[in-house]
Amino acid sequence: MMPAISVNIIRILLTMVAAYLATALLTWVMIPFLRRLKAGQSIREDGPESHLSKRGTPTMGGVAIVIGTVVGFFSLNAVSVDILVMFLTFAAYAALGFFDDYVKVRMKRNLGLTAPQKFALQVLIAAGIAIYQFRSPGNTTQVFVPFLNENLDFGAFYIPFVIFVIVAMVNSVNLTDGLDGLAAGVTAMVALCMTFAGGLFSDSAFFSASLCGACLGFLLFNRHPAQIFMGDTGSLALGGGIAAVSVILHLELILPIVGFLYVLETLSVIIQVGSYKLRGKRVFKMAPLHHHFELCGWSERRVVLSFWGATALTSLCAIAASYVF
Repeated sequence: MMPAISVNIIRILLTMVAAYLATALLTWVMIPFLRRLKAGQSIREDGPESHLSKRGTPTMGGVAIVIGTVVGFFSLNAVSVDILVMFLTFAAYAALGFFDDYVKVRMKRNLGLTAPQKFALQVLIAAGIAIYQFRSPGNTTQVFVPFLNENLDFGAFYIPFVIFVIVAMVNSVNLTDGLDGLAAGVTAMVALCMTFAGGLFSDSAFFSASLCGACLGFLLFNRHPAQIFMGDTGSLALGGGIAAVSVILHLELILPIVGFLYVLETLSVIIQVGSYKLRGKRVFKMAPLHHHFELCGWSERRVVLSFWGATALTSLCAIAASYVF
C-alpha cells in the first residue's frame, strides 16, 4: 500500500488540476460572453497612461475562479464543518465583490459600492467566521507564532483580531489586483504555501490546492496582455478564502510573511494617503506600490515578474516558519 502522505499528495495534485481545468475552461467561455454583454473594465483617469488601452477589457472573471475552486474541491473531496465555513466565507466575499463589480459595469464607472458600504459588509462577514471560531467546541483562542513553535492566547481579543486579519487580507488582495496577472500569480503561490503550511492531512490543504489551481487556470487568460480581469468578485473572494484558511488553522500570523507583498501594497497606500493629508506631499509617484514602479519606468511585465519572485521567496520563508520545531 502507498504511504498515506503519498496518497494525500496525489489527491492534492488532482484537486489542483481539476480546479485549473475547470477555471480555464470557464474563463475561455466567459470572455466572449462578457464582451457581448459589454461588461468591460473602467480605468482610472489618473492612472498610468499605458493602462488606458485596457479600457473595455472584460471584467468579473472572478466568477470563473469561484466556480473553478468549487468544482476542483468537490469533485474529489468530502465536506467537513471547517471546509463549509471556508467555502461560506469564500462565497460571501465573492458575492460582495460580484455586486460591487455589477455596480461598476452598470454605472460605467471605476468605483462601485461606497467605501463605508464595502467596509461594513466586509466586517459583518468576518465577524461570522470569528464568532464561529470563538464558540466552536474544541477550538481555542490561541494563534501559532511563526519560528517560535509556540501559541499566543488572544483571549477576549480573539474575535476583533480575527476580524482585523480577514478584512485586512481581503483589502490587501484587492489592492494588489492592479496589473495583468499580478494578483492571480501572487495568490496562487500564497495558496500553495498554505497547502503545505497547514499540513498535508488537513482539510484546508485541499481547499488551498483548489484555490491555487483556480488562480493558475485564470492566469492563462489574465497574464499580460490580459484578456479578462478578475474584478472584485475574484480579489475579494481570494482574500477571504486565504484568510479563512489561516483562521481555521490558527495560522493568522503566517499571513504577513507569505503575503508580505500584500502588506507592502497596503502600506504604500496608507503611507501615501497619510503623507498627503498631513504634509500635502506624496511619498510614491502613485499608490499602490506596483504603480509606483511603473511610473519609475519599469514595464508592467517586469513589475509582475519581480513581485512573483518576491512572493516565491516569502512563501518559502512561511513554510519554514510553520515547520520550525
